[in-house]
Formats: sequence, C-alpha cells, structure tokens
Amino acid sequence: MAFSEETYGRAREIVARYPADRSRSALLPLLHLVQSEEGYVSPAGVSFCAEVLGLNKAQVGAVATFYTMYKRRPTGDYLVSVCTNTMCNVLGGQQVYDSLSEHLGVGHDETTTDGTITLEHAECLAACDYGPVMTVNYDFFDKVDPDSAVGVVNELRAGNRPMPTRGARLCTLKEMSLQLAGFADEREGAVADGPAGDATLRGLRLAEQHGISVPGFDPNTPIKSTKAAAAPAPATTRPAAATGTTAPDLPAPDQKSPQLRTAETRAPDAKTPAPDAPGVATPVDGEPPAPADAKAAADAGVAANKPASDGKPAGDDAEQQQRSLKEAQS
Repeated sequence: MAFSEETYGRAREIVARYPADRSRSALLPLLHLVQSEEGYVSPAGVSFCAEVLGLNKAQVGAVATFYTMYKRRPTGDYLVSVCTNTMCNVLGGQQVYDSLSEHLGVGHDETTTDGTITLEHAECLAACDYGPVMTVNYDFFDKVDPDSAVGVVNELRAGNRPMPTRGARLCTLKEMSLQLAGFADEREGAVADGPAGDATLRGLRLAEQHGISVPGFDPNTPIKSTKAAAAPAPATTRPAAATGTTAPDLPAPDQKSPQLRTAETRAPDAKTPAPDAPGVATPVDGEPPAPADAKAAADAGVAANKPASDGKPAGDDAEQQQRSLKEAQS
C-alpha cells in the first residue's frame, strides 16, 4: 500500500516531537498512524515505520506484535471487547460474549462479513465496579447484559453511534488510532460528551463532603501556567475537624533523606536509627570465630552425629515378627 502524502506529513510531525537522537521513541505513535489509514498494521505499515525512523522491519515488527492495540490483520470499524475475566464473568460476562458471538456469527478476533465489527474476549478492562463491561473501540458500556449488548452492535451495524456509558463520543477504529497517534478529534463537541460514572466520582464526593483538598489547589484553574507552576504553592493548614485528628502533617516522602525513610520503615517512631544507616555500627555478638575454630566446631558436630549404620534397629527382629503374626492369627 502506498501511503498518502498527508500521512507522510503527519509522520514527520510525530518524529519532530522527539529529540533528534531519540527519534525511535516515535515508533508507537507511528504505528497508530499507519493503523489509522489501513485499519490495522500491515507489512506495508511496518515498512513505512522502518523507513521513516531508519530501523529494520524486524525491530518494528517486534514492537507491533507486543502490544494488543496494534492489530496485525484487517479489523472492523468497531472493535467490541467483552470482559470475561473473574469479576465480570461471575456477573455474566461470558453469557454476554456468547450471545454476541452467536448473534454476529463470529468468534474471538473474527470480523463480521460486512467489515463492521470485530469481536474479542478481553482479560480485564479495569472496571470491576461496573461489571459486566463491554468496550467499543475502548469506550465503556457498563453493566451490560446479553440483550443490551446485542442492541449496541445492532445500532453499530445500522450506521449509528450509540453513546458510551462513560467517555467521549464514539469513533471508529481508524479515528481512534489517529487520536492515539497524537492528533485531536476534529468533530465538533466530540470530547465534551460523556459523564463520569458514579463509582468513579465517589472519591471526589467523599473529599468534598469531608473538606479534603490538595494544598494550593484552585478548582477554577486546575492547570497552572508554567510561570505559576514554578512559584511555590502557599502553605495551607487543614482544619482538624476535616479529618478527625490533630496529628501534625509529616513531610512528603521525597523531602526526607533516604536514611530517615529507612529508619521510619524499620522503626516507626524514627528515634532508632536503621542498623545499616550511615554512621551506625551494627552490633555483633562477640568476635567472629577464626577459621581454625570453625573447623574444630564442624568436626565436633560430625563426631556427635554419626550416620546410621546398615544394621537393623531394635524391633525389626524376624523371629519376633513371626510370633506376633501367629498370635494375631490365633
């Protein structure tokens, strides 16, 4: 396949993001780039990446075959992944997968005849609190059942784009690959869609309820400018009522010396220095034995523990065994 000049231009833009002597770091986004044009990473795509970066095809292929997000054969517009790992499986994930497989007429890593959907088992989709979960091009559809999952794929095959439970507006595999290559989604309002789930927001709501916040955090400007980030954040004091404790805040771990961190780990009160901290002598019980003394001790141990002989121990008397047998029989 001959790649378009637009793809070559984007490839040059990707490579320019990295230092001149670190251009190989551009390989991952370049693989996403070729997948955005072909729908998978073909041998031609491997050759393209090798040409752009001055690598051989074996080096590119080794990376492309390592990561599961790079597809090595033609893939449908929508990659439907059903979690069948432990938690989702207990909640019905396997039944969801089986229903989709029967409905679509395909198995794992197979694509429907119309080229719309590729179905796959997924190990863990990191959303156990929403199980069973299914993703379409890695966007989540939570707490699905066989009927709702079949409804989603029917909409996809009809040309519609159902809204994920969480995340931005659904896109095709090629559109998603272009975004992973580092280029923005140009569809109007595409990244503004999709609320976060209740389980995801639980920690934030608990923090608001108890008045817990990051020191110096301004919710109106969560991303500070470079100049503002360089200035030290103002010191803040958290009210004791917010956490229910009056214990003083300890310095952050990265502000402590390695010796102090080690001491706190081994002695939580930090009053007893760690045995291997610099300047601390490790106590020993007397002088270590000289080599001659050690050998004498070993010889004494051998003499006191003689190996067993081949003689039969008491109790293995053959005549006694015969008498016992006759008594038992009578």
